Amino acid sequence: MPITLLIFLAIVPGFVVVGVYLERKVSAFIQDRMGPMEVGKWGLLQLFADLLKLLQKEDIVPKAADRRLFLIAPIVIFASVFTGFAVVPLAPDLAGSGAAVGVFFLLTIVSVDVIGLLMAGWGSNNKFALYGAMRAVAQIISYEVPLGLSILCVVMLSQTLDLQIISFQQGIYSGETVYLFGMRRFGIDVTAVGGFLSWNIIRNPFLLLAYVIFFIASLAECNRAPFDLPEGESELVAGFHTEYSGMRWALFMLSEYGMMLLVSLLGAILFLGSWNTPFPNIGPIKLADWTSGEPGTWFGYLTGAFWLLGKALMGILVQMWARWTLPRLRVDQLMYLGWKVLTPVGLVLFFISGVWRLLGI
Repeated sequence: MPITLLIFLAIVPGFVVVGVYLERKVSAFIQDRMGPMEVGKWGLLQLFADLLKLLQKEDIVPKAADRRLFLIAPIVIFASVFTGFAVVPLAPDLAGSGAAVGVFFLLTIVSVDVIGLLMAGWGSNNKFALYGAMRAVAQIISYEVPLGLSILCVVMLSQTLDLQIISFQQGIYSGETVYLFGMRRFGIDVTAVGGFLSWNIIRNPFLLLAYVIFFIASLAECNRAPFDLPEGESELVAGFHTEYSGMRWALFMLSEYGMMLLVSLLGAILFLGSWNTPFPNIGPIKLADWTSGEPGTWFGYLTGAFWLLGKALMGILVQMWARWTLPRLRVDQLMYLGWKVLTPVGLVLFFISGVWRLLGI
């Protein structure tokens, strides 16, 4: 849908502008500093000053680098991240491609950024960049396992790979009956109540733990602290993008913030009710009806986008909070957490979700 494409073309760069400024202010608040204050009122023009600086910087390609790999790598990473937005539903009846296998497509296309990271590290012909690239590949491949298991728990509960159908199932416009805590045997119908009582983390309470696993694994997928080993400046200078400068380096930063937004949107869609309102109908007080627009109307588009982006922004704030609060993990700690903690717990939750769906608890 062209209008969805135009909306995301406006939202994603706009988020980068807001996100970079917001992260500087959040980090300054956590560390009791002022943050950017000199360029424009409250430092609001600092990012634009940085962009002007990056545009004027020389685009340097090391003499010993593999020129083709070096130049293509940022484009591969950028394309893999931003292609993922094609299947994200922004509101009722306002989705991109509307692919019936949206979850599968999203997991597949985002995984392509591993190739770009490896190309950047190998093509730079720099040992620090290569170390950072190998760390990134090992980290992302390892954490895709618990990430995938947590997503499969939702897929098993919803019985679909379509992100828009998963969204409709979590609100008052659900085409199927929604039972409190997913307990069909007790028959407490909350379809007309809506709100947070219809969210997946309530429909199957075990999915709350699955969301925690999803959130931790998504931090590793984004190379965000405490999983920023691929960019460990204290030992790798800057990691896989050590040799990059100017706008090619800016593409890496843009892709990182784009990935933050993408995984936050995906977490909100799968676990937190997507574009549905968090307010339930309570007797004569129809909060869900008042704060949800009819599908296909402009009010529906606006309210849906507001709730979805609001939930995603809350997830991004928690990501920033974690970055400026937690210390970086060692490599062995990172692998231990991924393979010996998150993956076993994800397998158990996957089994529980299957039993939950099979028995119709």
